[in-house]
Amino acid sequence: MDIGHVEAIFRYPVKSMAGEKLEAAELGWHGLEGDRRFAFKRTQDNSGFPWLSATKVPDLLRYAPQYREGAAEGELPTHVRTPDGEVLPMFEEALAAEIGRRHGAPVQMIQWRQGIFDDASISVIGLDTVEEISRLAGQDPDVRRFRPNIVVRLLRASPFQEEGWLGGVLSFGEGDNAPAVTVTQRDARCSMINLDPDSARPAPEMLKAVVRTNGNNAGVYGVVTRTGRLSVGQIIRFRAAT
Repeated sequence: MDIGHVEAIFRYPVKSMAGEKLEAAELGWHGLEGDRRFAFKRTQDNSGFPWLSATKVPDLLRYAPQYREGAAEGELPTHVRTPDGEVLPMFEEALAAEIGRRHGAPVQMIQWRQGIFDDASISVIGLDTVEEISRLAGQDPDVRRFRPNIVVRLLRASPFQEEGWLGGVLSFGEGDNAPAVTVTQRDARCSMINLDPDSARPAPEMLKAVVRTNGNNAGVYGVVTRTGRLSVGQIIRFRAAT
């Protein structure tokens, strides 16, 4: 059944850095092409998750990946713009040293062809969910706090409808070959949603609102089951698990 359309598409080339709002993107087997292909590794961390995130260094959100002039679609960024406006090469020691100073320990930029994800390669959230959480928290709604890949505007306005998609399939666009994502799990939230995407200032009310109203979950994760082209405005169809 039709449930809505694609309201927005976001990609995050460097884990925890500023994202990019796109009109269209290729959905590959490892998520959106170019999504989270870079991350800073904490060189002294030998755990199973050594990646530096904005939960430890909130100002990471204020760094923005930059592309070479005239870059074609699908090319990866080559530089990063710092909060001070300086543009540094992605793998230059000066960038790693600056982030390391903010973190208080050394870090190293890593590139991973298949992407560096927390739980799954695609995250989806309904616009109504974002608006309801923001209302309860007394904050202006900003989908960027939730760092989704796909924002859905639903035909039936109601928050947390994503809960009913678990195990089902979302397809985007017309035809039997439309790109598709199987919904695998709820998106358990952390303090990242407290951080203003522009200033990195925290608003703890955001996470408190999610915990209070929906058991710490907002949105869903999924895995790609059919590749293709995503674009803003595409119809979204949902097929429940059989």
